[in-house]
Amino acid sequence: MDEEKKLKMARRITDALPAPDEIRDDWGKLIIDTVLPAGVWSRDGLSQRDRSLITVAALTVLYRPNELRLHLDRALSNGVSREELSEVIMHLAIYGGFPTSVEGMHIAKEVFDARDQADDSDKS
Repeated sequence: MDEEKKLKMARRITDALPAPDEIRDDWGKLIIDTVLPAGVWSRDGLSQRDRSLITVAALTVLYRPNELRLHLDRALSNGVSREELSEVIMHLAIYGGFPTSVEGMHIAKEVFDARDQADDSDKS
């Protein structure tokens, strides 16, 4: 990936995961270099879809709401259904605790509703 594309992607990331202006571009590039597109998400062994399910589970039980929002949306784009995501979050009530699962469900509903609103405005 050339530096211009990397910078554009870095800025999209830091729009969603803000960082101080002084390190914004470096923060975004660090994420790109370690996670996307040539980082852990591109490794063989697991599909993007499976990685999305695992990431949603981890972010739910660790209660990382900002990243969970992003990864729920990405999971939907990677072919994971709303029902599957809801089942994962519900399953985690047993292993991560009910309060964590409740918050995960709340965030999932926000993401699903936002996608529905975006779909409705695209149809208009």
